[in-house]
Amino acid sequence: METLQGKTAVVTGGASGIGRATALQLAREGAAVTVADLNEAGGQGVVDEIKEAGGRAIFARCDVSQTADCKRTVEETVAAFGGLDILFNNAGIIRRADVLDTTEAEWDQVKAVNIKSIFLMSKYAIPHMAAAGGGSIINTGSGWGLVGGGDAVSYCASKGAVVNMTRAMAIDHGPQNIRVNCICPGDTDTEMLRNEARQLGQSDDTFLEGAGDRPLQRIGTPEDIAQSVLYFAGEQSAWTTGAILVVDGGGLAG
Repeated sequence: METLQGKTAVVTGGASGIGRATALQLAREGAAVTVADLNEAGGQGVVDEIKEAGGRAIFARCDVSQTADCKRTVEETVAAFGGLDILFNNAGIIRRADVLDTTEAEWDQVKAVNIKSIFLMSKYAIPHMAAAGGGSIINTGSGWGLVGGGDAVSYCASKGAVVNMTRAMAIDHGPQNIRVNCICPGDTDTEMLRNEARQLGQSDDTFLEGAGDRPLQRIGTPEDIAQSVLYFAGEQSAWTTGAILVVDGGGLAG
């Protein structure tokens, strides 16, 4: 059964990794999907894959830190599909450095992509959701939004903000039947994780092996995370808002 039949979703950072897996998962469940990303080739590839499987999708070139791009992405989605029901604020970047080695420009960029993007995309999506009687917003936090991590001060600060921003949005927009929840993935096998290895001067294999040291004894896959997004996107979570779901193979358990 297609649980999201008739729904429309926007996925930021949808060209690769968790965003790609989620866009494909939402489409399999019947949703029309806008894949929003700066990576046009990758994003269009996801769109083509969805269409080849019989789904509906468009690509929107979007710098999520820019007002005009976020506004246009929402407008193009509504024009193409008639509305907007699900927003997955997934785009994110990481800079592995402490305060001393983080430049002001890097600090500002991490905040812009990881926090400001949620503000901007939600600002333009919420009026359409409210007019239609409700919707679901899912924000990507991190385990490092709940506990600290080494050499990642800008990332930890940004993801901590995402967690509490989610709670504030849930309070503000619950009366409009708009649910706002947050997933906090642990280390997941994506290009961003491999980029962390390069920033730290480690080989991919060594870094990924260390990342898998958790109770379930492996790192996550993008598909693992997509399943948690699907829960918040659908009616299974109809009475859930302001929730923070850790999906990390037990990494924060103890």
